[in-house]
Amino acid sequence: MHAGGGWGSFRSSNNLTGYKMTNTSLEKAINVLRNDEVIAYPTEAVWGLGCDPQNELAVRKLLKLKQRPMEKGLILVAATIEQFSPYLSQLSPDQYQQLQASWPGFRTWIVPAPDTVPKWLRGDHSGIALRVSAHPTVQALCLAFGGPLVSTSANLSGQPEALTAEQVENYFSDEVAFILPGALGDAAEPSPIVDLVTGQPLR
Repeated sequence: MHAGGGWGSFRSSNNLTGYKMTNTSLEKAINVLRNDEVIAYPTEAVWGLGCDPQNELAVRKLLKLKQRPMEKGLILVAATIEQFSPYLSQLSPDQYQQLQASWPGFRTWIVPAPDTVPKWLRGDHSGIALRVSAHPTVQALCLAFGGPLVSTSANLSGQPEALTAEQVENYFSDEVAFILPGALGDAAEPSPIVDLVTGQPLR
């Protein structure tokens, strides 16, 4: 595996010495994603695990790696609000504008899930969690992939989130197919999660 910027200041401790994201590493990450596999990548606050959200096999691999129950649901991350178009059909114009005003940015919204959203993404919930990230590595990854990705913290469920590429390797060894190089953003903790319909904070 290979180790895996954020906006604002980077935490330099998250880079393996001298290792930066290149076009070659981005291309490799995309190839891995398109072959039913799971990658790790830096996000705003912690290292994340990602895969193709429409690929049930890949999502099940990710859940097994994390030892996370499917029922809990997953967050999707994208580079633009337009990449989430298939997930936003239940929104009113005002709700859409509310999302648009907050993204790209450090906020995850729970939106009403269309019937087309599979259970392996929404779990036992009627909504789906979405974020358009301002993190440059996440942006580059989703643009190159051509759509949203699953974004969940790179750790075993119940364990501390990985803050370095080395911690990702310690958790998962070679079970994660590729670690995209880069640095975390300057957020101190994972993004807040808010229910778009009720306005209730969930994290």
